[in-house]
Amino acid sequence: MKAIRNKVQLIGNLGVQPELKTLESGKTVVNFSMATNEKFRNQEGVLITDTQWHSIVAWGKTAEIVSQYVSKGQEIAIEGKLTHRTYTSAEGETRYKTEVLCTEVLLLQNKGTQID
Repeated sequence: MKAIRNKVQLIGNLGVQPELKTLESGKTVVNFSMATNEKFRNQEGVLITDTQWHSIVAWGKTAEIVSQYVSKGQEIAIEGKLTHRTYTSAEGETRYKTEVLCTEVLLLQNKGTQID
């Protein structure tokens, strides 16, 4: 059961074009948003689409692959873990952010291509 603790799997579409950044330390990172959709019928029988937006971050080789092969609007599957961080905004306010730390990417438009 230890392997499934804090494990996130999402299938959705990218909301923005991923941009690779290289930090002063030499590490590479990419941040992007991803939309997941769930469809259901309400009590009146009307089809409703519920869209949830997720903040995704990938590091190293995964970040480089995402920036090279994935583009805005593309459907992908990701696996990772949920992380929380605190930072101070430019206005001096403490902010909190929940992100998915992506460790694996599956490009759904090219079935069978899996990137670790």
